[in-house]
This record gives sequence, C-alpha cells and structure tokens, in this order.
Amino acid sequence: MPAAPKPQIIALTGGAGMMATLLRPYLVEAGHTVRLLDLAEAADPAPSETVYVGSVADPDFMRAALAGVSAVIHLGGLHREKEWAELVATNITGTQVTLEAARLNGVERVLLASSTHAVGFHPTADAANDTVLIPRPDTYYGVSKAAVEALGSLYADKYGMKVVSARIGTGGDRPGNLRTLGSWLSPADSYRLVEATLNDRGAPGHHVVWAVSANTRGWASLAAGRAIGFEPRDDAEAFAGEVDAAAGDTWAGLLGGFWATDGHKVGMDNYPHLAAK
Repeated sequence: MPAAPKPQIIALTGGAGMMATLLRPYLVEAGHTVRLLDLAEAADPAPSETVYVGSVADPDFMRAALAGVSAVIHLGGLHREKEWAELVATNITGTQVTLEAARLNGVERVLLASSTHAVGFHPTADAANDTVLIPRPDTYYGVSKAAVEALGSLYADKYGMKVVSARIGTGGDRPGNLRTLGSWLSPADSYRLVEATLNDRGAPGHHVVWAVSANTRGWASLAAGRAIGFEPRDDAEAFAGEVDAAAGDTWAGLLGGFWATDGHKVGMDNYPHLAAK
C-alpha cells in the first residue's frame, strides 16, 4: 500500500456540501491545508481551513482560489436532475473552468466527482467487469457527469495531469436503504480515494474508478481503483440491521435505478422537496 501523502494545500470545491463536510475532518487530521470553495460559506472552518466564496464557473475566482494549491478535489456542482442549461453552466462549464484554473496554476492532481448516473442505463451486473464501462447516461445530469469524465480525459492526455474521475455510488455517513448497502461510499473511504489521487501510482493519466466502499453486497469492480492505490476498507453491511429491506430494490436491474425509469423525468427536478446544497 502506498505511503500516506505528505501534507499539501488542497482546494475542495463544493466545500459547504454534504460530501465535503464529511470529508473535511479526514483532510484536517492528515495535516492538509484546505481551501473550501463554494457559493455558500462552509460552516465551522478549522484553523487549517480557509473559506472562499464564489462560483466554480467564474474563471477569475477559480484561478485566484487555486493559486499555490497542489491538488483539487472537485465536488462542486448540481447533484440531481435539473434543466439542461443549469447543468451545462454548473457541472460542465464549472468543471472545465476548474480544470483550466488548475492547469494554469500548475496543479497536477485532480479528483473529479462523476456518478453512477453517467452509466445509469447499463445493467447493474456489468459493473462487476474490470473493464471501465462506456457512458450510458440516464438523465441530463448523467450526461453532465459523462462530460466531466471527458474533460478529465482531455486535461490528463493534453497536459500530463493525473485526473481521477470517481463514479460515486452513494455518499453519506451511512447507507439508508437496501440499494445503498451495495453502493455506499463511506466518508473514510472517500478520503482514501483522495490519498490515491495524491500518490504517484498511475500518474499521469485519466483514471475512471468506482467510488464505493468494500461492501459485502457491492456490485462494482474495485480493480481500477486498486490500480491507483485506492483500497476501500469500510462495509455497508455494518449498518444492515438499520435498513428496512422488506420492500426490496424495485429497480435493481439497472445502475441508474429509479433514475433510469420513465417515472424519473429528464430535465426536471424530481425531488423539489430537497433543498439545494
């Protein structure tokens, strides 16, 4: 297993969001200096954290915010289905701006948040193959994440950067339903993925990996992640007793689950009761 990376200056976009909030304590504990970038102020910054308020789609803001950093963890963006123009402006343009700002500042390590929904129309069983699945997005959101991966590939190949596109299953402090017993990515394992991005294995290059924990019921091959030193240790099975499994997983056949059905509408917010984060 690669040695833990030396403390670095890391930019974390989406720094006020759920996944970043769960990740931050691990970055701090490891001794990294962290810049928290978001449209909203990240809460309760530690002494080693600095808050930067601005948009990932603003080239001037991003170029200034990334000056002097050694790595970028790009979690900023919209995290569910929206109108096409919103997703393009934030997820696609925001990723291009972030990568370009990283390039201009000489940053050579970038972790991009992709998603299962970039490949949502693949049968779930296909994820067990060691070969990286080609995009089959289930929504405009999925298209935006496929574009994120394409941008990562371009910047890795064109400019010699190490870019990891992480196809995140389900983030959160614990799994919440039967489906997530297979797709959960624990906060600690999300940090282990950061470590894999920072190390020298597989660098430079573009690496598409499944960002899921070592779940007993996991459906994804971990081979691509292990090739760059990502060794998840947590298992959603530890929380299985808290999950109501009576209803089963109605949409288990496709990676996108409900998002790949007619009931989940393209170009619409299917969860308007959830506040944007």
